[in-house]
Amino acid sequence: NTSDISSAASDVYKRQFGDSGPLVISLEAMENYYQSHGREWERYAFIKARVVTGDPESSNELVQMLRPFVYRRYLDYGAYESLREMKQLIVAEVERKGLKDNVKLGAGGIREIEFIGQAFQLIRGGRDPELQQKQILHTLDVLVEKQQLPLFVVEELKTAYQFLRTTEHRLQQVRDAQTHQLPSNIDEQHCLALSMGYDSWDAFYKQLQTYRQRVRNHFDQVFESPQISQSDEADKSLQLKQLWLQKLDDDTAKALLADSGYEQPVLVLELLDSLGSTSSTRSLSRAGRQRLDALMPLVLAAVGLCKHAHEVLKRILELIQAISRRSSYLALLLESPMALSQLIKLCSASPWIAHQLKQHPLLLDELLDPRTLYQPPSHEELAEDLSNRLAHIDAEDLEQQMDVLRHFKQANVLRVAAADISGAVPLMVVSDHLTYIAEIVVNNAMEMTWRHMVARHGTPGNETERNDRKHFAVIAYGKLGGIELSYSSDLDLVFLFDADPNGFTNGKKPIANAVFYARLGQRLIHILTAFTPAGNLYEVDMRLRPSGDSGLLVTHIDSFQDYQIKKAWTWEHQALVRARPVAGDAQVVARFQQMRKQVLMQQRDRDKLREEVLEMREKMRKELIRSKQGFFDLKQGEGGITDIEFMVQYMVLAWSANYDNLLTYSDNIRILDAIAEDELLSKEECQDLADCYLAFRS
Repeated sequence: NTSDISSAASDVYKRQFGDSGPLVISLEAMENYYQSHGREWERYAFIKARVVTGDPESSNELVQMLRPFVYRRYLDYGAYESLREMKQLIVAEVERKGLKDNVKLGAGGIREIEFIGQAFQLIRGGRDPELQQKQILHTLDVLVEKQQLPLFVVEELKTAYQFLRTTEHRLQQVRDAQTHQLPSNIDEQHCLALSMGYDSWDAFYKQLQTYRQRVRNHFDQVFESPQISQSDEADKSLQLKQLWLQKLDDDTAKALLADSGYEQPVLVLELLDSLGSTSSTRSLSRAGRQRLDALMPLVLAAVGLCKHAHEVLKRILELIQAISRRSSYLALLLESPMALSQLIKLCSASPWIAHQLKQHPLLLDELLDPRTLYQPPSHEELAEDLSNRLAHIDAEDLEQQMDVLRHFKQANVLRVAAADISGAVPLMVVSDHLTYIAEIVVNNAMEMTWRHMVARHGTPGNETERNDRKHFAVIAYGKLGGIELSYSSDLDLVFLFDADPNGFTNGKKPIANAVFYARLGQRLIHILTAFTPAGNLYEVDMRLRPSGDSGLLVTHIDSFQDYQIKKAWTWEHQALVRARPVAGDAQVVARFQQMRKQVLMQQRDRDKLREEVLEMREKMRKELIRSKQGFFDLKQGEGGITDIEFMVQYMVLAWSANYDNLLTYSDNIRILDAIAEDELLSKEECQDLADCYLAFRS
């Protein structure tokens, strides 16, 4: 009932099952209660709850047990709906009891400020532990840092909060009474005004009303249902809702869809019928069904404005079917018109993005703010972002760390794709950003792996050298090495180490250095490739290591250098053109760079080199070409991407002995620039090759 909920919203503590519940309850019984019976207002109440006495171990267990109930791991936009309903009940209670001048529960009062902050805490607190604050003023500061609320809004809310709280204190100091009601007695009004620093009640009350109106405006901005619209739009939405609920006859439904922009109304009706009849839709909870029924008219109206509306609707409905059982995602789209708008825009432009969102619904959060969606972060910003995400994870919780890596990659690749299809960034910059993401993921995955291995076995080295060096580096080949990563590229990697292969680690469970690095490499590959509930990161290809699949997973750099100079095939030297270190020990990196330069600058018989490159190119084309009659294989076809790459690699191997600036970079475009600069080909020829290469890749 309303009195129960309003009191629960204002009391610090409410025991399970109210007055009929036991006064003392075991932790196990409490956990069962909140799993089975916990209600939204109890989640809200526990935001400000804290243990004040008792056994530290049990207290910690209690806090850990309650955290998943209060702070969901997913973005819980259903909290808006729940808090909105709770506020409506409080408003009804305020009106019934004549509490209009209540500085806590009245319009623009303390409770509304708390509701604003706590709405964001309930929605995002599970994903962002910094929001798990007890004090509302600290919470508001975090919301500014996280760019969830503008600075001016938070400053106004904090100023109003401090004024309202001071008013509350002055009211309660009069008779030491638990009251939030402004006095009606003239003398008491004057005393309150004086205690607040005002000469008259009118001056004080005017200032109070100014603060309350500001709070109410911001509260409405956060909580007002976004479905409130103009009457014409509301009428259209009502008609589309009736269509979705199959309350219109076929002719009326077809005419409405045609009027809404759909060129194939019959096919649209089939799509809607298919969604409505799926087991996932039929088995929705009451709340989930209500959210879906409210969302569908908005989707139908917005998609109808797109080109090829039928195809776009098909993509959107597949996504809705995938997320419908987690109705908080429906609430996100329902509560955020901006997110719904961006979703439709991106799914209209790219079936790949639609598929990514379907596979990873957590990415829907990225649609909320176009300021960040279409502006991929710099390398430094990406590194800081991932560092912040990992900072909240227990160092021993590898599973959670792996999920964070995956969420980081998926979210930032989505940003790159959004910027790409909107034309906000050119192709070369797209590849740069995709490469940055992979580099940062590999670096952090290597650090996780290193910490785990050192904790178990100690640091590798030899008897005379024990330091903080890792003696290990990750070398990238192919698209990652050439700073030309695509959306679905594999990572071509080689692992090198320079520690004494005959030495041992110095931990409690010492192992040979060579074994240490072999396990390090295996574990690193596992982190990068394993499927978790958050998906996978990358496919990793290790076939470019010495002797391919039959070679050691991790190679000592001396052996690697000997292999490259004495045993490697010409195609392996071609691959070395696009190789570069992306993670690891600075000294191993420096040795690799020196060795790469030494190998590639060898004097070569150009006629023999030309024959070997052509022979490998034809062999590769026969094995890999996917051309069919009437189609051109962009990568392997004659005159395609790989032909340009082979030309560039040939020129580096043929000429770098005399022109070492060809070795400065590992990407094709900048190598072509160097070739033009040295006049080995004309600027026009190099520009033609670069233009073709970029066009094919795009």
